[in-house]
Amino acid sequence: MSKRKTVGAGEGLPEATEREARPPVEAIRAAAFAQFAERGYPVVTVRDIMKACGLTQGALYNHFKSKDELLHDIIASTQGELERLCQEAVKGAGADPRAQLAAFVRVYVVRHCRLRIEALVANREIGWLDAARVSDIRRSRRAIRDIVVTILTRGVESGVFDPPRVDGKHDLKAIAMALLDQCTHVSMWYGPGGDLAEEQMAKLYTEMALRVVGARLQD
Repeated sequence: MSKRKTVGAGEGLPEATEREARPPVEAIRAAAFAQFAERGYPVVTVRDIMKACGLTQGALYNHFKSKDELLHDIIASTQGELERLCQEAVKGAGADPRAQLAAFVRVYVVRHCRLRIEALVANREIGWLDAARVSDIRRSRRAIRDIVVTILTRGVESGVFDPPRVDGKHDLKAIAMALLDQCTHVSMWYGPGGDLAEEQMAKLYTEMALRVVGARLQD
């Protein structure tokens, strides 16, 4: 198993000269992710973010009205991209629920291994947003959960999944949430350079997910 690794502000980010070559809004987003991940949203100032990305403080207000709006933007953008990738993976996997679940878990785990800083910020700092700003993020998270519930439902109905029961009944929503929690938290400890590469980790998590839902062997 790979070793636990602490996420740092500069980890995985380009050098300063490369950051400055980015469009300003992308440089601001990257710097905000890194600053919020390392120090936490409440203590990071707009000046800290702009200094980290090599831009003036006024540049932020050309794109975002406030630090709150910036936090919402970076969480909503990474969440929306995750939803899109999950939808495409399942759509491209064919009709077999086993293949659909495997495709979903693979893309979800690889993204959470690769974009650890983004995942950390999205899951830890969302509580600082007000209800209006967080509503679309929660909608996207429910949509991702429902993708898994739909896959599980198809698998049970077709007889290829036999997940655990409580009092003789399946709670597929609870199982979907458990699978998502398991896959999400890989971002809390995974780091490159360990025993398993991203694709190997995704393969491991896919196998675990299929076992959890009692998947039958492929025909």
